[in-house]
This record gives sequence, structure tokens and C-alpha cells, in this order.
Amino acid sequence: MKPIQVPIDEIYVPVKLARSLDQAKVQTVADSFIDDGKMMPVRVRRDGERYVLVNGVHRLAACKALGEATITAYLVQAMQH
Repeated sequence: MKPIQVPIDEIYVPVKLARSLDQAKVQTVADSFIDDGKMMPVRVRRDGERYVLVNGVHRLAACKALGEATITAYLVQAMQH
């Protein structure tokens, strides 16, 4: 899978993922990003014109907190239930 750059403001975070957000973990991820300059890409899927976050809520929140405009992501297919 080749990572892509996705505008952070085009990523929708589902309520279930948003509820799992831990601000202390966001700070840890942000600090690690500042120190290392890299992080694992998040996973997103397409939903019409927007992206929906599948995995990586803390990494996304850390990038937002650091004022980043884009985030590296893997585009994955939606799983059918």
C-alpha cells in the first residue's frame, strides 16, 4: 500500500473513535512526532467527497494539535458487514 497525503480538515472522525480519544496519549504521540519527525500513517476510507478515519485517532489528533494541514494515510476499502 502506498501512503497518500490527506488534508486533515477533509477527514471525518466517527463518534465511536472520537469517544476513545485520550488527551494524554495525544500529547505522547505529538511529542514523539516532534522528536522523531515521523509516525505510522493513519487509515482512511472514501465516503463520497470526504475521508472517514478507520484507524489512528490519536495520530490524527496529534497532527491537528501541532497545526499540521495534512497527514500521511493509507486509503483502505470499507468493510461490508
